[in-house]
Amino acid sequence: MARIDYADIAKPETRPLVERIERERSSLPNLYRMLLNSPPVAQGWLAYLTAIRQQSGLPARLREMLILRVAVLNQADYEFEQHLPIALRAGCSEAEVAGLKAGDFAPLAAGERAAMAYCDEMTRDIRVRDATFAPMREAFDDKEIVEITATVAAYNMVSRFLEAIQIDHE
Repeated sequence: MARIDYADIAKPETRPLVERIERERSSLPNLYRMLLNSPPVAQGWLAYLTAIRQQSGLPARLREMLILRVAVLNQADYEFEQHLPIALRAGCSEAEVAGLKAGDFAPLAAGERAAMAYCDEMTRDIRVRDATFAPMREAFDDKEIVEITATVAAYNMVSRFLEAIQIDHE
């Protein structure tokens, strides 16, 4: 059970934002119902996460693998549950998902392995060692590195918010 109440989405002042979220997300997930307790935060969150998920140039498969891995590392079940169907639609296999859960990246392509190691180090240690960054530099250009880094950072933010407030699963 969530630690604080979900926002009253019937308030006239939040209705346009609620409608925008429903339009962009095809629903009003509990995460956004909670964020709507602060409409400016909800609006900024929506813009940032829309840029990460829908406007970056990363392949959907890689983006979703990063999100699932962050969810695993942070024990964010809500985040994992929300993104698992998206990851599967983006081309991740059940075996690859199991590998992401276990930290076994061997079956992945070299660039994906580099991105997962980078994700792990960013999430666990914050600072990334040169030895971890070097394979990223070999596999990705500057724009891709920025987008991978922003994706990992954004979903660490998401998981920390979800878990601190204990947002309920849909």
